Amino acid sequence: MTEIVQSSPEDIVTMTDRAREVIRLNVEALEALERSIDVSVARAADVIMSRPGYVVVTGMGKSGHIGGKIAATLASTGTNAFFVHPAEMSHGDLGMLRPDVTVLALSNSGESRELRDPLLFCQRNGIPVIAITQRPTSFLGRNAAVCLTMPKVAEACPNGLAPTTSTLMSLALGDALAMVLMDRRGFTAMDFGLHHPGGALGMSLQSVREWMGDNAAAPAAVPLIASFSEVVSAVTEGRKGAVAVLHPDETLAGIVTDGDIRRAFQRDITGLTAAEIMSPNPITVDPDARMSDVVDLLTANKIANLFVVEDGRPTAIVHIAELMQAGYVS
Repeated sequence: MTEIVQSSPEDIVTMTDRAREVIRLNVEALEALERSIDVSVARAADVIMSRPGYVVVTGMGKSGHIGGKIAATLASTGTNAFFVHPAEMSHGDLGMLRPDVTVLALSNSGESRELRDPLLFCQRNGIPVIAITQRPTSFLGRNAAVCLTMPKVAEACPNGLAPTTSTLMSLALGDALAMVLMDRRGFTAMDFGLHHPGGALGMSLQSVREWMGDNAAAPAAVPLIASFSEVVSAVTEGRKGAVAVLHPDETLAGIVTDGDIRRAFQRDITGLTAAEIMSPNPITVDPDARMSDVVDLLTANKIANLFVVEDGRPTAIVHIAELMQAGYVS
């Protein structure tokens, strides 16, 4: 195993100060970017909103890496987008630039030679280009319908070469454009959930109806007049630790849980009915609610289960153990 080199106390101080300096330079760059924002962002949004096709994001080197992230952010927030490498466009991928697309091109200098062929193609075919660059007079800036110009600030690199502050500003500007478009489209949290079905985020935004699926098992249920033994049997067979108690019209009257049954044993159970041991007006959830709402209800009320109710009738039961097993609750 390679031995880890221990820095001297002086070196530790120097490196810590340098790290803080880099962060400070990035903060200052973002503050300068904020001050520089003008109507160009709104104009860029107008161009994209007026075009029926995709936003094709492109950029070379570090700008390309940032462009890939911007394309992903656009796509996940309601603006159809994907990233295409500019060099690949010169070798056939220009065919991806249909007449109805918008191109979002990133280049700090605006002179990346790999962008020249795509820019000329867009010019010949009437495809609008939105530029993100520090140099509006560059080849990219001159060939753009809208130029999102970043302020000229020093890179955090001591040689002024490695893209640092400039890439951070590009990322922030791309995020700003994506959020403006998101607002313009009225893109909701539910829409966001539809684009993020995987992972904890997507799961929390999933609707209860989606969680139930097409074959949700009906919850165990008994009438108000069910005997104590019938209630116990229903809870046992339902395997969810609770049973729904129903009015004659099959709407929900209450719930009997394992805890209610244990408490009932402190009384004379002879002749007890479901109506006498149930908890009336239980907490329920609508099938169109989000799963995050279900988790919040279970947690806030310190209960283990609740019914999904539609038109007054219980259609499913949600148990916290199932949510924990599925990853909804950590």
